[in-house]
Amino acid sequence: MIHKVNRFVFNSFGVNTYVLSDDDGKCLIIDPACQYAGEETELSGFITGNRMNPVGMVNTHFHVDHIVGNNFVSKAFHLQPKCHKSSQMFWETATEFGSMFGLKVENVIIPVDFVSEGDRINYGNSFVEVLYTPGHADGSICLVNHAERYVIAGDVLFRDSIGRTDLPTGNFDVLYESITTKLFTLPDDYTVYPGHGPETSIGYEKMNNPFLH
Repeated sequence: MIHKVNRFVFNSFGVNTYVLSDDDGKCLIIDPACQYAGEETELSGFITGNRMNPVGMVNTHFHVDHIVGNNFVSKAFHLQPKCHKSSQMFWETATEFGSMFGLKVENVIIPVDFVSEGDRINYGNSFVEVLYTPGHADGSICLVNHAERYVIAGDVLFRDSIGRTDLPTGNFDVLYESITTKLFTLPDDYTVYPGHGPETSIGYEKMNNPFLH
């Protein structure tokens, strides 16, 4: 069944890859993280089997576990990754970091299509709005669909947790500000679809997240 938000869990880091779809079949692929042939087949089979038309590929940030499927999606659907320009350090070091974490990333696609705070990324009659939310990593963005009342949060906010801040460019104070001034200004009923783990809601995390009290 096609939902407005379809989730796939890929690679050894359990990254959530999302396919956001519109009623006319146009869709966005968020954080293509397929590492293995079976994962590539699962993603492409879902899209082609449901006659969807991918019109964009977006990386919430450029950590290697979230971009390992970029090359596959680029070749399969003739798309180039969109991201925030502040991610540059991570695409320059993706191959090196990948080898450290057991993720093979070769021929990293250098993004040329950048998004900034407040931009709209359209797919069919739908769109998501970009929030710039650093702290886990420079270049981290969240994507808000106000019509459907959800946010794709990348590795910024998780159920009962937040993105780690001990990696390069990570900063707890910056992440705390990103969450409290950007995400927590959204209505409580907005669903949060994180980069790892189960979905949650803005209201639940305001009340219960132990890292934010």
